[in-house]
Amino acid sequence: MNTKPTLAQLGWRLFFQQQLTLEELTDFQIGRVVEQHRSGAIVMSEQGQASLMQSPQSDRLCVGDWVLFDDKLKLHRLLERQSLFERKAPGSKLDTQLIASNVDSLLVVCSLNNDFNLSRIERYLALAKEAEVEPVIVLTKEDQCNDADEKRKQVQDLDPFMMVHAINALDSEHLKELSGYCSLGKTLALVGSSGVGKSTLVNGLMGFEAQLTAGIREDDSKGRHTTTSRALKWLPQGGLLMDTPGMRELQLTDCEKGVNDTFSEITELADQCRFADCQHGSEPGCAIQAALADGSLAERRFVSYQKLLREQAFNGATLAEKRTKDKAFGKMISSIQNESRQRKKGF
Repeated sequence: MNTKPTLAQLGWRLFFQQQLTLEELTDFQIGRVVEQHRSGAIVMSEQGQASLMQSPQSDRLCVGDWVLFDDKLKLHRLLERQSLFERKAPGSKLDTQLIASNVDSLLVVCSLNNDFNLSRIERYLALAKEAEVEPVIVLTKEDQCNDADEKRKQVQDLDPFMMVHAINALDSEHLKELSGYCSLGKTLALVGSSGVGKSTLVNGLMGFEAQLTAGIREDDSKGRHTTTSRALKWLPQGGLLMDTPGMRELQLTDCEKGVNDTFSEITELADQCRFADCQHGSEPGCAIQAALADGSLAERRFVSYQKLLREQAFNGATLAEKRTKDKAFGKMISSIQNESRQRKKGF
């Protein structure tokens, strides 16, 4: 990345400019988070790169965020995000994990080997549509697949207007298909499971070995992830690229709109059911069941839709309950502290 880029090169636009007051323009520096570590965030501004100081009360930051900070590198505030990708934290932890913000295009990487999975792609599409970001499907390892055209068609059938590319990431001619997403000031994020070839794709787009790569296991076509952190990288075409660690688990939360948009043909059918509260089971006049019966709606597609709707609703409700409990606990602690201070004043 340039040592002192312009804000335009970093992806600055009118959406962020309109959030600033005249005082903020005078008193603070503008920067974009280009790396996120447990110890803090690294920001890039027109003055160069710096490590930002955050307090425990500071907003949660993620790579891609725009922030204001003072001359002492202390965070002033986080600017409103134009887009945000988040998921339920992996495992049993009740929290959300911020993945990336202010992204223009989400490149969903899926290999054309045994790891090819339409339902997983639908998960990523729901994530992209919830964030109102353009999803682009990149099917890798085209040279290792005998039925690449058929699999590409299966993906295209998920959304006829979606961009789908089947490529060999080691072929420079194939990579030219993606150059239109890499223009000056544009931010791309790469997501996908471990071993689908994201690091190879990053190296091809960057034009050098920016990421280590690892082979895949022959018995199940799965690989080991080689990306362990999130960071924005400068593309030769002028855009910004974020590679994310391979996700073995992508749990959706509060993503109902994204799910419905991903399965828009199902929601349109639901509107045609005889009863407004139709559960799409054995009710008479169910348009979805009729479509399943005549083959115009695939059973796999409907099962995937129901699963994602239930998952996001359950995770959203669970996290909302946790936030309510945390808020109540915080009030209780604050009340106890206030009582303690009052008693001390009495002595």
